[in-house]
Amino acid sequence: MTPDRATPDREVAIVAFAQTDHLRRTDEISEVEMVMPVLHDVLRQTGLKTSDIGFTCSGSSDYLAGRAFSFTMALDGVGAWPPISESHVETDGAWALYEAWVKLLTGEADTALVYAYGQSSGGSVRDVLTRQLDPYYLAPLWPDSVALAALQAQALIDAGDTDEPALAGIAARSRQDAAANPHAQLSGARPQGDYLVRPLRTGDCPPIGDGAAAVILAAGDKARELCARPAWIRGMDHRIEAHALGVRDLTDSPSTRLAAQRAGAFERPVDTAELHAPFSAQEVVLRKALDLDDRVRVNPSGGALAANPVMAAGLIRLGEAAARIHRGASDRALAHATSGPCLQQNLVAVLEGDPRG
Repeated sequence: MTPDRATPDREVAIVAFAQTDHLRRTDEISEVEMVMPVLHDVLRQTGLKTSDIGFTCSGSSDYLAGRAFSFTMALDGVGAWPPISESHVETDGAWALYEAWVKLLTGEADTALVYAYGQSSGGSVRDVLTRQLDPYYLAPLWPDSVALAALQAQALIDAGDTDEPALAGIAARSRQDAAANPHAQLSGARPQGDYLVRPLRTGDCPPIGDGAAAVILAAGDKARELCARPAWIRGMDHRIEAHALGVRDLTDSPSTRLAAQRAGAFERPVDTAELHAPFSAQEVVLRKALDLDDRVRVNPSGGALAANPVMAAGLIRLGEAAARIHRGASDRALAHATSGPCLQQNLVAVLEGDPRG
């Protein structure tokens, strides 16, 4: 065990996970209508009622919705009367899960509901995401998310870390694995397509689509009551790279490595890794930072290349990792979420199931 890692005194686990079918467009439904089925699903899995939840936290983006405080409308799907203990993060739902985890560690609640959603089809995601950039030097140039990911991919190719056939192999494997995922937006064998921004082809980039996800956390004996095999969160941490892309080495991710170290990921091997790598080249960076070899099953769900609902895709990585532990397909899994250009912010969690006996 690394000496600089704090070990929580209270055990907290993911006990339920649900997600929507991820679709290219959901014009016919509102965000509330998209979120409600997954909220009902996780409550049904645990037998809990809304009144049994000690803390609720959500993740979404007003930029995607195009209106301020859009998350308050989604609360209609939760039910905020009688009054509930609630919070929101303006980022991927993985960070909402982190906040809820800390809340349960303090003992202020025994259960938490975490959900996230995004309707990316309403506008140009590539343009919307430029608003994450430095407002003085980069944002006025409007470099979109695909162009910046292409810079990262080219840097990896120039460094000899990968090449275009290898990137195509990552995309093909991800979408073949997604064939077993009924919620995936894209699955099965697909051509790489034309260059979107060289060296990235269409197949190297995530689909644009809408979707939502939810998980329930519980502490200690409550988790064992609600789930036959809880996915215990043994550690979780998140770190950030420098905001200015020009001062970063885009072929590496020190923040991911540090977050993994602080979460205890390197203490012993994991058997599964759900990596939030929206672009094929980013899996190369993450594998190197996390020291993952071919013995680790990477993105068995298909990952973000199969479905990438913005603001929910990171939470889905944690949920997918937990679900594999729930059904006995994994004993120790790593889950990763990212936000910002070129893997700027990174969260890593280590999940474990109880020993088989």
